[in-house]
Amino acid sequence: MADPRFFQKKGPFTLAELALKGECRLERGNPELEIGDVAPLETADSSCLTLFDGSPRYQEAFKNTKAGVCIISEKGMEHAPSSVALFVAKYPRRSFALIAQAFYEKETTGGSIDPTAVIHPTVKLGKGVTIGPMAVIEAYAEIGDHVVIGPLSMIGEGVVIGEGSVIASHVSISHTLIGKGVRVKPGARIGQQGFGFFRDTGDLGGHVDVPQLGRVILHDHVEIGSNTTIDRGSGHDTVIGMGTHIDNLVQIGHNVQLGKWCVIIAQSGIAGSTKFDDYVVAAAQSGVADNLKIGAGVRLAAKSGVMHNVTAGETLFGTPAMPFKTFFRQLAVLKQLAEKTRIHEKPKKRNVS
Repeated sequence: MADPRFFQKKGPFTLAELALKGECRLERGNPELEIGDVAPLETADSSCLTLFDGSPRYQEAFKNTKAGVCIISEKGMEHAPSSVALFVAKYPRRSFALIAQAFYEKETTGGSIDPTAVIHPTVKLGKGVTIGPMAVIEAYAEIGDHVVIGPLSMIGEGVVIGEGSVIASHVSISHTLIGKGVRVKPGARIGQQGFGFFRDTGDLGGHVDVPQLGRVILHDHVEIGSNTTIDRGSGHDTVIGMGTHIDNLVQIGHNVQLGKWCVIIAQSGIAGSTKFDDYVVAAAQSGVADNLKIGAGVRLAAKSGVMHNVTAGETLFGTPAMPFKTFFRQLAVLKQLAEKTRIHEKPKKRNVS
């Protein structure tokens, strides 16, 4: 259960109410039974709702859970303990997330501005804005209704932040237009000058920076992880599409365009002017070269190194990245080769003194 020092809980809710909130079906249980919280399978008690996603790793915990109600798929019903009420959902994790949001709903506040914050007189502030200690907002910025800006964050000149967005502490944002409901986590850097310069080979007096004259556009409901960096465009804009989630420690180069609902996982890097279509997933430590086009629904496995365009729907593994069947076929061949080499190795002579 969540620690009340950090999380404010609502409820209780009846099973009938939770079925509506979770967009799932009450398969077994009293619709008037009240549930007070959400919890993992192992720690849930009879007042809690839990989740079983069908993974074999959690099947034993599911059989032994003490939860009052569990969200499962149709296939999970055969393993369900008889003492537990059941919600059935096509996507159990989605339903669990919706119900957890109901218990721990994010509330908009009436707003407050800390006296140590520095706000230029030309800034436009919406209703119910919250600005933390020692935050800085520069000239002509526009801050929408119910925006939260955390302590020690810097919002640069002309930046626009849409309604309900949350900017955490120690964030710097410049040359950026932000939509509604965007979440930027601590330490992110958005809109800084990209890595663009004329490289001198030694006879012209040094490298020459190319001015980076584009912007960053974050569409509605984007999430940016801690210590992630997004460079502004060099001429074209850097664009992050609606609903895209970017994890911690990710680097997005100048002019990159990400489509809607993409997922970019920790320590990945996307070089300049590459374009992702919608619903692309790049797993941890993926690297994508510059000026590429990655089609809709592509999945890049962890540590993939992408050096060419990728057509829609492909799944790639390895460096250089290749289709998953090719990748595993190569692994099998290498394993066979290693085994043959081991078999044919001559035994080393032992010195006998």
